[in-house]
Amino acid sequence: MNYVLYAVPFFFLLIGVELLADRLRGRHSYRLADALNSLSAGVLSQATGLLTKVVGLLTYAFAWEHLALFELPDSSLWVWGFAFVLYDFCYYWNHRLGHERNVLWAAHAVHHQSEDYNLSTALRQTSTGFIFGWIFYLPMALVGVPPLVFFSVAALNLLYQFWVHTRHIPKLGWFEWLFITPSNHRVHHAQNPIYMDRNYGGVFIVWDRLFGTFQEELDEHPVVFGVTVPLASWNPLWANLQVYAGLWHDAWRASAWWDRLRIWFMPTGWRPADVAARYPLAKRELDDFCKFEVPLARGAQVYALLQFVCYLLAGTWLLAQGESLSLSAMLLGCGWIAMGLYSIGVWLENRGWALRLEWLRLALNLPALWLAGQFDLLAVDARAWLWLAGYSLVSLFGSWLAQRVGRPGTPAACSVANSPHVGV
Repeated sequence: MNYVLYAVPFFFLLIGVELLADRLRGRHSYRLADALNSLSAGVLSQATGLLTKVVGLLTYAFAWEHLALFELPDSSLWVWGFAFVLYDFCYYWNHRLGHERNVLWAAHAVHHQSEDYNLSTALRQTSTGFIFGWIFYLPMALVGVPPLVFFSVAALNLLYQFWVHTRHIPKLGWFEWLFITPSNHRVHHAQNPIYMDRNYGGVFIVWDRLFGTFQEELDEHPVVFGVTVPLASWNPLWANLQVYAGLWHDAWRASAWWDRLRIWFMPTGWRPADVAARYPLAKRELDDFCKFEVPLARGAQVYALLQFVCYLLAGTWLLAQGESLSLSAMLLGCGWIAMGLYSIGVWLENRGWALRLEWLRLALNLPALWLAGQFDLLAVDARAWLWLAGYSLVSLFGSWLAQRVGRPGTPAACSVANSPHVGV
């Protein structure tokens, strides 16, 4: 059962509740562009997961079938309880090393790039964690946890982590000693030196207390969210590639082959000495911290929001189809969603070529529908052509109107209209 799919309506209901709490308490936990960037990363992660989850499925099933030391029944309640706790223990080490090794941080960094902290941040997930993530859960297969139990407790662990991504819930007394809470998880998302690389548990905080990685949230040190090397972009594709690109460029520039190879597995932030000397990497200090912002007219913001809603619905539908789709259909669906989310990101960055890219995206809708019919992704009939043509024409007019009506919002003190990207 795909628990995440069924939880989607509740996610957005709770986001609505948090927005209401923001209004009633006079807080500003949300910015539209940042929230859309987080949600876009989540949609992209779920869409690409249709293609990449097979890595975890096959490796776990193979290890369980051929290497398991015990036969644990999936009908026993104690097996489920044992698996739930063991999964969180494995998750702790996966998460911890995701902060401590360059190539693992490259995948996990996506979740930390938001400079806001709200329930949309919880949905900001990586699309590349499948590359190494499966390794950390093989011990569960070796002790005989059945695949059904494993994938179920994995989903439950992920669902638990949603509610802790909020600033509205204070410390929870004794609960803080055993479980991950909003307070101790706010610490985990901080870039303050006192808080960095702490509180790795998914459900239980006891692992951090046992292994010396716990840090309490302190009133005298208000949390500053984000990463020390900011993303400075609303592009979900670049969010997934930023750290990989930095590592690749450092490896390419290194003079020693050994440095080119080991940079990927060295502690996070390690760079070859010659590269660090020739290409110093400036990290901002908290005294200079200012959230990334791009001035954008209200009409353009509304247009981006409506387009994202369309892609959210499309992504949810694609997720619901799941294993019934052919590989070609999944590739087409993921490509179409990635193109759309990329275009929305460029639009939110208010780039000079955003309108041209948006028109190109809309022009490609009809060829995409034709391909969908060829791969049996959709039942393509006259009504489908009519609906898509109507949507594309309305969006075409709306994009043109949004760029010409209204004034940009007031920029923040450190707003960046066109941040430099590497390769995107």
